[in-house]
Amino acid sequence: MPGLKTEQKIGLFGGSFDPVHLGHLLVAQAACEEAGLDRLFFIPAAQSPFKPDITPAPAAERLRLLRLALAGKNHYEIDEQELKRGGISYTIDTVRDYARRFPGAKLFYLIGADHAPSLPKWREAEELARLAEFLAIPRPGQTDAAFAPPFRGRTLKGWPLDVSASQIRERVKAGRRIDHLTPPAVAEAIPNYHLYL
Repeated sequence: MPGLKTEQKIGLFGGSFDPVHLGHLLVAQAACEEAGLDRLFFIPAAQSPFKPDITPAPAAERLRLLRLALAGKNHYEIDEQELKRGGISYTIDTVRDYARRFPGAKLFYLIGADHAPSLPKWREAEELARLAEFLAIPRPGQTDAAFAPPFRGRTLKGWPLDVSASQIRERVKAGRRIDHLTPPAVAEAIPNYHLYL
């Protein structure tokens, strides 16, 4: 029949989300629109392998902020598997789980464009390259991401926003406003939960 989709396109957006901010939401929207994703999962990491010396805010608090940011956005879902697994969160473990749960789906993993050149060094890189295509998110002024074989991917156009979670944490610690950098509910919740002080 014409118009029927044959495979589901699933986006996987991993990260510390410490805290979630408007840049994350713009990336999610760009990925859904530009890659035609049917579903997008936000997957908060227990501990990023890229930030071994940084202890994130407690998982329960990051999860609460993520839920506030995504409230009413039915096209996004939260997957707690990396938080429940604990320890260092490796992408291959999560992607394998999605390949098992959604055997006919095409998986897309969102990464920062600056991480694309290092993909061959990621844990079990060959299998990772086989299981997922990558969507790279550039920061303002960055060029298209280069994907080394056997990795497949493309750079999102989106709306590059020069905001980072570390900047937000610094602003909170300094007593500065963040309501223009995070969803309103997140900006309100951070001081209420005494986070990042």
